[in-house]
Amino acid sequence: MPRLFTAIEIPHDVGLGLSMLRGGLSGARWIDPENYHVTLRFVGDVDDATAREIMFTLGQVRRPSFDLMLDGLDQFGGHKPRAVFAAVKSSPALMELHAEQERLMQRIGLGAEGRNYKPHVTLARLRDASSRQVADYLATRGPYRSQTFRVPRFVLFSSRDSVGGGPYLVEAAYPLL
Repeated sequence: MPRLFTAIEIPHDVGLGLSMLRGGLSGARWIDPENYHVTLRFVGDVDDATAREIMFTLGQVRRPSFDLMLDGLDQFGGHKPRAVFAAVKSSPALMELHAEQERLMQRIGLGAEGRNYKPHVTLARLRDASSRQVADYLATRGPYRSQTFRVPRFVLFSSRDSVGGGPYLVEAAYPLL
């Protein structure tokens, strides 16, 4: 089974707005708009039996749909930037959905996620971009904010073992109430 993760899909119109932020940063490998998403829980490479158990377990999630908004651009990596992203505005519903999935994955025997959860949409992965170049890029894009959008479901994505950025395949979709 390929590498798995759960995520929230980005609506087409929000993705179109994000795609307008592409360009103007050397060393950036821009993510294709159809691959924009907000990761909920990275699972990783698992065998087929574990993948089936994950799919079944995620089907037990019963949460209401909610609204999200992207608010601001930033970068991961500090003095050695490795990605540019759009931040997700604080959302209790999103954090609860993430926490529930974390508990479920641990319950079926997967290890805890090692990093603090910072919801975001990756726009570009960086190679050899200086912190000054990234700061200039972020400064020229001004304060980005998307329209509010409804989250009607989350999905289980698979990806092939690569450098990242897609293509991603929806293995299962789970409606929110």
